[in-house]
Amino acid sequence: MSDAFAITMFGALFAVMNPFINLPIFLGLTEDLEQSEQRKAAVQIITYTAIGCAIVAVGGSEILKFFGVSIDAFRVAGGMVLVSIGFNMLNGRNSTAHHRTEREKEVGAKVETDSIAFYPMTFPMLIGPGTITTLILAAQRVQKPEDWFIYAGCVGLVLGLMAVVFFFAGNIGRYLSVTARTIMTRLMGMILIAIAVGMVSEGAKVLLPGLA
Repeated sequence: MSDAFAITMFGALFAVMNPFINLPIFLGLTEDLEQSEQRKAAVQIITYTAIGCAIVAVGGSEILKFFGVSIDAFRVAGGMVLVSIGFNMLNGRNSTAHHRTEREKEVGAKVETDSIAFYPMTFPMLIGPGTITTLILAAQRVQKPEDWFIYAGCVGLVLGLMAVVFFFAGNIGRYLSVTARTIMTRLMGMILIAIAVGMVSEGAKVLLPGLA
């Protein structure tokens, strides 16, 4: 279970939080900043994202209980959200679940550059519905204490990769072509859809046992 759990969780998290896909957005939002300020923003983004992931991991299930939502219902709904995000990635479109709407972009243009680390980079681009769904459902699969180390390791690995990519964004951005980003986006979209279909199927078997 541990190996499958680690692979599935890392794959889903990397797909929805992919630092290489978010790199052009980060560069666009910080293009007027000096390198030192850009790197400061990168550190802030990773810090906010780590805190957000920890809050969701620890309190996500309790929030569902508070609203009377079963984990299987959330698994189906969350899986459908991930399918939607994955299809948008396959078609080269940004999902408004993880990216700003046109109205939000207009409002965001008026926000001080110091705040971009929290909005829109951390929320909703990195910690959006897809990330929240992945974190909560993965937490529900934890069976042994050591599984929490795997859970934390997957989150830490994704955040570590993100930290490196954003910290050296200027250098990496010069070498990562549009074609490479497009191929990566399509591939991650397909992987995300495959994982999401499994989530929906698993939840549907419990909610609709006749389908099993």
